[in-house]
This record gives sequence, C-alpha cells and structure tokens, in this order.
Amino acid sequence: MPDYNAEDIRNIALAGHSDAGKTTLTEALLAAAGVIVEPGSIEKGTTVCDFDALEKEHLHSLDMGITSFDAHGKHVNLIDTPGLPDFIGRSISVLPAVETTAIVLNARTGVEPVTQRMWKAAENRNLCRMIVVNKIDAEGVNPGDVAAQIKDTFGAECLPINLPADGGKRVIDCFLQPGAEATDFSSVEEAHGRILDQVVEVDEELMELYLEQGEELAPEQLYAPFRKALREAHLIPICFVSAQTGAGIPELLDILARLMPNPSEGNPPPYAKGEGADPESIDVSPDPEQPALAHVFKVINDPFRGKLGIFRIHQGRITGDTQLFIGDARKAFKVNRLFRLHGNEQIEVKAGVPGDILAVARVEDIHFDAVLHASHDQDHYRMRPSECPVPLFGLAITPTKHGDEQKLTDALHKLESEDPCFHVEHNAAANETVMRGLGELHLRVLLRRLADQFHVEVDTKPPSIPYRETITTPAEGHHRHKKQTGGAGQFGEVYLRVEPRERGQGFEFVDAVVGGVIPNQFIPSVEKGVRQVLQEGAVAGYPMQDIRVTVYDGKYHPVDSKDIAFATAGKKAFQDAVDKARPVILEPIVKIRIVSQDSAMGDLAGDLSGRRGRISGSEAKSLGRIAIDGEVPLAELEGYESRLKSMTGGEGTYSIELSHYEAVPASIQKKLQDAFQRSED
Repeated sequence: MPDYNAEDIRNIALAGHSDAGKTTLTEALLAAAGVIVEPGSIEKGTTVCDFDALEKEHLHSLDMGITSFDAHGKHVNLIDTPGLPDFIGRSISVLPAVETTAIVLNARTGVEPVTQRMWKAAENRNLCRMIVVNKIDAEGVNPGDVAAQIKDTFGAECLPINLPADGGKRVIDCFLQPGAEATDFSSVEEAHGRILDQVVEVDEELMELYLEQGEELAPEQLYAPFRKALREAHLIPICFVSAQTGAGIPELLDILARLMPNPSEGNPPPYAKGEGADPESIDVSPDPEQPALAHVFKVINDPFRGKLGIFRIHQGRITGDTQLFIGDARKAFKVNRLFRLHGNEQIEVKAGVPGDILAVARVEDIHFDAVLHASHDQDHYRMRPSECPVPLFGLAITPTKHGDEQKLTDALHKLESEDPCFHVEHNAAANETVMRGLGELHLRVLLRRLADQFHVEVDTKPPSIPYRETITTPAEGHHRHKKQTGGAGQFGEVYLRVEPRERGQGFEFVDAVVGGVIPNQFIPSVEKGVRQVLQEGAVAGYPMQDIRVTVYDGKYHPVDSKDIAFATAGKKAFQDAVDKARPVILEPIVKIRIVSQDSAMGDLAGDLSGRRGRISGSEAKSLGRIAIDGEVPLAELEGYESRLKSMTGGEGTYSIELSHYEAVPASIQKKLQDAFQRSED
C-alpha cells in the first residue's frame, strides 16, 4: 500500500483560459516541491505536462496532463487542463476525478470566456473552487481591479488570502500569519478581517468567541472552519502568484496541501444505479475496506504502449492482483500493472487507495466514462455524465487512398474513444462520413493525428448542415396496406394522430388502441414504421424530432396480417399525417462569442447581422478588447474563421455552443426541398 491514505490526498485540476499560465504554474509547483530540479519552458518544449509533439508545436496545452508531488506531508495529484475553447470538453471531463478546481487567471486579461465556463462546470459538480491570479508582475497589471472583477463575476465570497506587494515581486499572507506590511492594494488588516468574518459564519462557537467576546483567534482554530467554508462554497480563496518568478508559489503550495479538501471531505461522487432519467443515487465513501470502485475519465491510445485507461479510485483498494469488471461486463480483467503518471512518464506502483489517480494499460475493453468495480453488485453503477458542450464544427471526410476505408474507420473509433467532444456520424442522405468537434483547431489537430499516428490521409469538405424536421400543427393520418400475391397476403390498417411537442422534448409514441382492433403484437411494428420516417425524414430527407404520435384505431385480418404489413401501414399513415401537419425544416442556432479589439466592433456586428445573426450584448475587456455575444444559424458560419481573421487582422477569436433549433426561412426550406426531390428522381 502507499505510505499515505485518502485523508492525505489532494486532487486538484488547474483550469482557465489559454495563456493564463497553468502549465508554467504546474512547473513552478513541481520545482518548489522538489520533483524537478528547475521549471521547464513552454517555448523550449521541456515542460512535464505539454509533452505531445503537437503541443510543443502550438505552444499550448491540447489535452490534460497529470502529475503529482508530496508537500507538507500530503500527496497532491495535479491535473493541468487545456484552456483553448476548442478543447474545453477535455477539461470538463477531468472534473469527476478531483475535489478542487483551481481557476487560473491571467492578471492582465482577468476573467475570460473559458474561465467562466470552467467555473460553471465546477459549480455544477459542487466542487471546491479557488482562484489563482497569475502573472501579477506583468506590466500594466492592477491587482485591485482584477479582484473587483472576480467578485463582480463570481460573487462576494471570493476573498484574497494573500496580497501582492512590490509590484507583484512577492506576496503577503493575510489569513494565517497576517503582518503589517504594505501591499499593492487593500491592506493586510482589512483583508484578514473580511476572511475572519466569512469563516466564522460556518462555526457558531467560533463566531461567539470572535464577535461577542472579542477574542483573538489562533491560526490552528481557523483550519477546520476554513475547510468547511471551502466545501460549502461559503468562501472562495483568491491567491496571487507569478509562476514565472516564483512569487507566491511556496504560499500556494502550502494552501493546496494544508487547506484544500481531501477525498473524505469533498462532496461524494455522483454515482447512480440503473438507467433512465431518474436513476437511484448510490452512496460512495472513500472506505478502503469496501469493494473497489473507480471511474475512467481519460483514455489514451498509444501506438507503442497500447490503450491506457486513466481512472480515479473512489472506494476500496486496487492492487496488481485485483480483478475488475468494466460496467456490466460479465468477465473481469486482472489489473496486473498499475501506473502513476508524471506527464508522459508512467511510474509503476504496487497499489492504490481511495482518492488515487492511476492508470492501467493494455485493457482493450476499457473506455471513457467506464465504471470499474470489483463486485457484480456494482454492475449497473454509473457516474453522472459530464456536461460537455455539443460538437458542432464538422468536416466531411473520405480517405485519399482507395482501400483505406477500414483503416480510417478504426482510427476514427480510437480518436472518438479518447475525446468526449469528438463525434463521428454517417449522413445517409448525403452519403457523408462527418467528423465533428468544438472548432476548426480541434479538427485540425485530429486530422494531424490521423496522418501522424494512424497513417491515414483524408480529403475534406464542408459537411451538410444537420437540419431537422418537425410539424407545427396536429393532424391525422390513415393508411390501409393490402397486398395479395396468390398465397397468403398482407393486410394492416392504421389510424394515427400527430402533434408537435416543445423544442427538445423528442419523440413520443402512444398506444391508444382499444378493443384489440390492432392486436398488441403488431403495435411495435407500427412504431417501427413510424420510426423509419423519423430517421429518413418526410420533407427533405432530414431526421424528424419533437413529435408525439398516437395510434388510436385500425383493422387486422386473422390470416393476412403480419409485422411487415403493419410496419408499412404505420409508415405511410405517419407520412400522410405529416403532410397535413404543416411540416417545417429546423436549423441549428448557436450561441457565439467573438473576442477582438474594440475598433472592429462595427465590422463584426455588421457581418453577424448579414449572416442572419442577432447580437445579445457586448462586454468591454482589458487592453482595448471587447467580447460580443449573439446567436447565429450554424449554416452561416462556413468559412467564418478566415473571414474573422480578415476583419480583425488575425486578432479575433470566437467560440460557439448549441443554443436551439428553429424553423428556417421559407425560401431556404423550398431550396432544401427542391434539392431533396432532385436527388430522389
């Protein structure tokens, strides 16, 4: 067993926007803890967590990196996550593995889009949060303004527990050992008082001593209520550092090890049992004596070392002799070898305890979001899924070399197994294989991996837009299917009703047949016929959604009625009803955020309006930059990245996420219907 237990572990994810300095901060912490001799350099490609060739080429983290260190008698697992918007899904997916999310900000740019999205994702999982303001010694930084922006954005419970001094060259503790030194903003006494006021609110006995009796509180009296305030999000500590110079790094190391919650103090992981929308919640505790339970939050397909499954142990012990099941699989695998990760280095360990983050290699059935467990009683346990953004950017791809089709399929399957925001779909209507991700950079990186790692070259083109179809008014449909071929015939008659549902409610099939006019055994066949139209579309060949279909009458023949007859009757009755129900084509509308210099505001707003877009607001950023929020049809964003670069001189960036579907204009619907009719002829 390791020489530590769950109470000694701290699991922390560094999250935030790109250029906040998360990877440099990781290097500084590793050096301060004595794990590495000196911090590596991003520019030189010598950092622990950015070890991939593409990361070194782009000078940005493109995936999460894991390392660990020991400090002040605690074992700290640190996950460095990417900050580019295109890779936010990879950052969100690590949150089930940690108790604490440290949101890292660039002191020059303050709160940015990915910062806010990662904050929200951590908040949704009830994780402990802290804020690390990095680059406090950069030119033009006003730490007081940054602290005010943090409070305005995330709440008044965000309080500094140290303060920068001498222009960010050092920091001064204002919590445990406050002094009387001068700082760059506020004062140590004032900051200390605000922290005490916040902390004692979670401890009535301490509050009485502090407020009513006026007693001085010793540092050791503050540790327990501080951790409780952290767990309840009653206090969000702000720490100021410069990862480049090391200012504030020893203090941050101390805070991470001493004050952040351990696996027994954090909120229990959200395991559930069973399927459906309302599964039964399961209590999981970091008890080493219970059957082992772990969650796979990352899969890596290494061409030389095979598939690597990275998991967090939530319950029980795991050793080289442990037999584990994957989900509801009936056959267990033997762990054999366990690894702790230090960037690209795999360090073999003998065992893991609750709270450990480890990896197992060469288990082909392991997959992202899998639950590993030691008992069949846990067969149907699963984790609440991460709320990752929907991948919308698409490229239609075909292998350049004839005969590489299977090779491409296998490679895409492996890439899909690694990345929760990369999906591959086949558009039957357009006969397209489409890869979808969160942005153009996301897909460019995956195309490079296809070529470099899997040796598959592909041709690309813009994909068809994922339109949908629905109806706008109730209607009824009927069809009698009768076929006589000399022997036994086919007979089935169906009456059904269709109704539109609210956007996003999906499809509902209702059996309202009474009196056995359609025998029960044929009802699934009717639904099968309806679902065929749902998939193939009734207007322009796109899948249908948000429709309720109620079958209420029909007829059958005791000899000639068969499944195929009622499937055909159900299909054609549904088509008949849809034709009368004023069908429309829906298009995806995305939320868009554009960040650029404020001088480009007019051009950007005009261009968005010309693309059938709507601006919902704008926000002034630091250094003369502005963020524009709006909505725009996804169909209007083809080639937008190059157009944005042209309008902003290469300085503009944007991110999108699915908002909703709405009906296309009549002119576009006619164009899509005409194109579909021509393809059918």
